[in-house]
Amino acid sequence: MRILIVGAGATGGYFGGRLLQHGRDVTFLVRARRAHQLAEHGLAIHSPAGDVTLAAPPVVQASGLDQSFDLILLSCKAYGLAQAMDDIAPAVGPHTAILPLLNGMRHLDLMDQRFGADKVLGGQCVIAATLDAEGGVRHLNGMHSLTFGERDGDDTARMQAITAALSDAGFDARPSRTVMQDMWNKWVFLASLAGITCLMRAPVGDIMAAPGGREATLSLLEECRATAGRAGYAPADEVLQRAIGVLTDPASSLTASMLRDLQHGYPTEGDHVIGDMLARSAHVPGDGSMLAIAHAHLKAYEAGRSRQHGQA
Repeated sequence: MRILIVGAGATGGYFGGRLLQHGRDVTFLVRARRAHQLAEHGLAIHSPAGDVTLAAPPVVQASGLDQSFDLILLSCKAYGLAQAMDDIAPAVGPHTAILPLLNGMRHLDLMDQRFGADKVLGGQCVIAATLDAEGGVRHLNGMHSLTFGERDGDDTARMQAITAALSDAGFDARPSRTVMQDMWNKWVFLASLAGITCLMRAPVGDIMAAPGGREATLSLLEECRATAGRAGYAPADEVLQRAIGVLTDPASSLTASMLRDLQHGYPTEGDHVIGDMLARSAHVPGDGSMLAIAHAHLKAYEAGRSRQHGQA
């Protein structure tokens, strides 16, 4: 199976690197700067699961992409999706499957419109990783799972082939017949975590120490849970209780990566993670929705950022 990994950042670099390490036919679609970096330093992975340096991993740039692949693994940020879809278009053939690892659901709608729903799988990953100064992947803990499946739950021949390609490759490959529920479960948790930590500019433990912090957190979680229910994907009680435990831990230093992006002045996935959840909810302007307040906060940040960068 020929696999195209879109980008060689922390997520794509880790999963693509592990696949390459274990003998899979992998090519990385990268920009010129990253291609030069990988040619000079190789792709290094530093991880509790084992270190590896892959010399001169196969790369291609968008301008040189002229053949189709069997599987395209897409792990870009939501605000880079439009460009990523343009870039991968030449690689999408009649039998190509696309496995996006973005959070939320909006990307599925956009990719269905561009490539057809039959080509787009459901998927998500759980990993904490970053790039170091030389472009090496720093895997920060023991979590490295990749969940994937047909969105209708069928165990198709292509799912069996993809499962075989992704299994036994140095990370937890998790084929799922309930991948849409899995994605909604993660989105409910992530939208709650990102919404409250960005709104409060604080980690979970500090929010719990603030008057009204617990109540605000649980209110936001309930809005997200209800929205999932409206879509037919209400989280099971054990999933919800696990989320409550994490989001209300008074000793926790947990924040969302969206808060870290905000603190560094980077673009955020606010529209994709928070705004789209709000759009799918039952809330109307002015009803005091925590989702609406969190989204307004992020939009105000983006307006200020655009002004500072001369984009307004």
